[in-house]
Amino acid sequence: MQGKKVYQEQLFNSFRLSDRVPPTNFYRRLKEALNLDFLYDLTRGFYGSSGQKSIDPVVFFKLCLVGYLENIISDRKLIEHCSMRLDILYFIGYDIDEELPWHSTISRTRQLFPEDIFEAVFTKVFTLCVEAGMVSGHTQAIDSAPVKANASMDTLELKVPEEELESHLRRVRHISAMDKEQPFRKNKGDKSDKGQRSITANEQELKAISSRNKRWSKDQDQRPGSGNKGSKYTSNSAFLSLRSSEAR
Repeated sequence: MQGKKVYQEQLFNSFRLSDRVPPTNFYRRLKEALNLDFLYDLTRGFYGSSGQKSIDPVVFFKLCLVGYLENIISDRKLIEHCSMRLDILYFIGYDIDEELPWHSTISRTRQLFPEDIFEAVFTKVFTLCVEAGMVSGHTQAIDSAPVKANASMDTLELKVPEEELESHLRRVRHISAMDKEQPFRKNKGDKSDKGQRSITANEQELKAISSRNKRWSKDQDQRPGSGNKGSKYTSNSAFLSLRSSEAR
């Protein structure tokens, strides 16, 4: 009999991420091989003592490492990629129902560290991968000394970065700077004419408006709609609009 699979989401699931990532998976082995707890003491001086908690520095540098190993330079694409990979979620310590950090958080955190500090820390993290025999391919320059990343692990998968570390970091910095400078909303330009960009009230009218505001502010609690202490009575002729073509 021909079978037909019908997908229906379940309200409750019994799911363990660690059970779905096989022991031979690269990122599972990398998680077991790397100990990045030293990053907490190394980066503590760049954070304040109050306010909201930042992204975990270990998670941040793991995401940066994934970006290099997966040849991803866009933080937006990096988060999208990680959210679809069970092994990467397990590697960075997130469960399937946990929301990953915003891509803008990654960009801002990268800007938090001085360029030389970020590169030094990231290079140290990558050096640990080389020394653990988890990466193969390029000859990486670590602390001015070439390290041949060709560790042999026979039957196990090795990661081969597609470009040199310095080149990757340079491209990431460029993309990150563009994302930081990009405005939230594009400016469509000022479509108002010269008359709409000028104040029509003369000096005497402006003085009269100022005088009325001072007088009205004293007894504004007695006027209708005066619940807002900061409310003021003015004239439209003292203000201009750069948006509405009907506003004069």
